[in-house]
Amino acid sequence: MKKKILVNGKTSRFCKYLIKEMDSKTTTFVNKKDFNILNYKLVNKYLKNNKITHLIHIAGLSRPMSIHDEDIEKSINLNIIGTANIVKACIKNKVKLIYFSTSYVYPGSKGNYSEYDDLNPINNYAWSKLGGEASVKMYKNSLILRLCVTDYPFVHKSAISGAFSSFVYNKLVAKVIPYLLDEKGVLNIGGKKREIFKFAKKFSDKKIKKIPLSKVKNFPKDSSINIKKFLKIIKKNKLKKIIL
Repeated sequence: MKKKILVNGKTSRFCKYLIKEMDSKTTTFVNKKDFNILNYKLVNKYLKNNKITHLIHIAGLSRPMSIHDEDIEKSINLNIIGTANIVKACIKNKVKLIYFSTSYVYPGSKGNYSEYDDLNPINNYAWSKLGGEASVKMYKNSLILRLCVTDYPFVHKSAISGAFSSFVYNKLVAKVIPYLLDEKGVLNIGGKKREIFKFAKKFSDKKIKKIPLSKVKNFPKDSSINIKKFLKIIKKNKLKKIIL
């Protein structure tokens, strides 16, 4: 059966790269005006009428992370209820679902987290993404991507010292997405473990302000991830090395 792919979150930073990698003949990108994830009937109707086979669910609420403390209702609506609507519509229309989650769903204390490690976020942003994961996990025809991605050059004016992560660039990860359409389960996507400040300093075109971890509320000390499964997929598909 010929694939007909829908990607929501058209205006996101990630989609500006993904648009260049997906086949324009089989892929449609939509924004919230055309595909409001809070309206289940609209979502269901769109999938049915357009005979969608795959949905890449990128839309949601992410930055700034403080918004998930300041407007909890909005966070729940977009990242949990909106995702649940997507899942229900995908089940009804037998659509393969690929969900963009975050590596922050892990506890963030020991690092090198595999897809099989326990989940216990320390901030509301990650809880909202894990809430979305909960509904996606109930649908077997799905893939959850726990991403640790950022833009190049590093877009923020400051970065945290004393905290470690596994950042890789949106632009590079976008090249892999077309090869994940038939994968299922959970997949960590990221790069090498690095202190966030050192990463930012190396890959920024401006001076970066250092912020000690002790000054940041509810941020994990080490949210680095194990990317063995990700590397196997890159090797299997003979992709160029993308890990920084």
